[in-house]
Amino acid sequence: MPVAAQVMRHASVRPDRIAVSGPGGDLTYAELADRAGRAARALADEGIGRGALVAAAQADPVALLVAVLAADLAGATPLLCDHAWSEERRAQVMAAVPVAARFDVPLPEADGPAVEHRPAPDDLTWACFSSGSTGRPRAVVRTRASWTGSFTHLDALTGIGPDDVVLIPGPLVSSLYGFAAVHALAAGATAVVPGRWSPGGLAEPLRRATAVHVVPHRLPAVLDALGEAGGRLRTAVVGGAALDAGARTRAAAAGVRVVSYYGATELSFVAVDADGAGLRPFPGVEIDVRVPPGQVLGEVWVRSPWLCDGYLAGATGPLRQDNGWMTVGDLAEPHRPGEVLRLRGRGDGAIQTGGATVVPEDVEEVLRKVPGVDDVVVVGTPHPYLGAVVTAVVEGGAAGDGASRAALEAAARAELDPAQRPRRWYAAESLPRTPAGKPARGLLATRLAAGDDPGLRRLT
Repeated sequence: MPVAAQVMRHASVRPDRIAVSGPGGDLTYAELADRAGRAARALADEGIGRGALVAAAQADPVALLVAVLAADLAGATPLLCDHAWSEERRAQVMAAVPVAARFDVPLPEADGPAVEHRPAPDDLTWACFSSGSTGRPRAVVRTRASWTGSFTHLDALTGIGPDDVVLIPGPLVSSLYGFAAVHALAAGATAVVPGRWSPGGLAEPLRRATAVHVVPHRLPAVLDALGEAGGRLRTAVVGGAALDAGARTRAAAAGVRVVSYYGATELSFVAVDADGAGLRPFPGVEIDVRVPPGQVLGEVWVRSPWLCDGYLAGATGPLRQDNGWMTVGDLAEPHRPGEVLRLRGRGDGAIQTGGATVVPEDVEEVLRKVPGVDDVVVVGTPHPYLGAVVTAVVEGGAAGDGASRAALEAAARAELDPAQRPRRWYAAESLPRTPAGKPARGLLATRLAAGDDPGLRRLT
């Protein structure tokens, strides 16, 4: 974990500064350092040290951060697991990865001399599960340098420093929110970690937060709560899917600067948009969009110091490597150095229908503008002659005040090519989501294929 040494330094310089604020209360930097040090002593006493994999699944986000820091101090690699997994699912995951220990409750603590560990840049110091939108979790592991080195660049882009209060309103098992928490601690800021997304619980932390990390579709809820509660929020760091230009404009009107970025659990930061002018390579990143002959889109390949080390236990996934370059299959328009990166979606989510290739994100961008649509996911569903047909699942349309099929089809006719227009329409009161809050595209496709799902209503 890249921040243990920084936490110890902050504890010596500003011991009374609040380090973390969670559901159960606050810990100062002095208290956080003491708990992490004592827990590291207990791990070392059990023989858990350099190279060992420690599965941490504490429901309390503060206890989870203590466990992560303790593992780092002991030289072990923390593997963040979802505390909400069923026991069966947990057993499957633990059987697939070589864990030395698993903790679902706060780590034990022990008295004794401080654990001394000589960290190295190539230490494997962070592992978490990436399900993306496919619903097939796999554990991504990375080196110390692949996170630590990016911190100073993010500091410069966002202005986050030791006097900030950073709201992280999501589960830390998500790489987006986990990174946000450790970056805040490395900076000496206060990390506010409620542990889950709760729109009704945003007002209180927003009264003191100066920065927030969030996924795009949840930025409007943050701005709504900010308008009601007031506060000092000045920066929103937005990662994940594409950010609607209207949300950035609305944030600016509220005095909030938006720094959006594109990346992946496997690739870390790839490109950043700090001023609304478009995505450009994150510092230290090289981008190569490889367009096959005869195609208009290509895969985004990346070379940088921030890439992961790979998947644990030889797991398979979208990550591919080529002489120092990596890709997870994301699609973009042709790109030249100095140009804006124009993403067009995930390669493995593209829909092949009647000989045409449809990028779901292109369709979703149009349908999200229809009044009554809270969010939408577009997938391909099987068809005997076309291979697949474009299918839209609309959140907000299951109740009587949602968007009608007529309104959705009118928007599709106005802005989409014939091959892009959905032929099947469903409504869901709420879309299934990944821990990061992104719609679980693969899970929805599976539910549609199974049929008879009471959570999905066919729009006629």
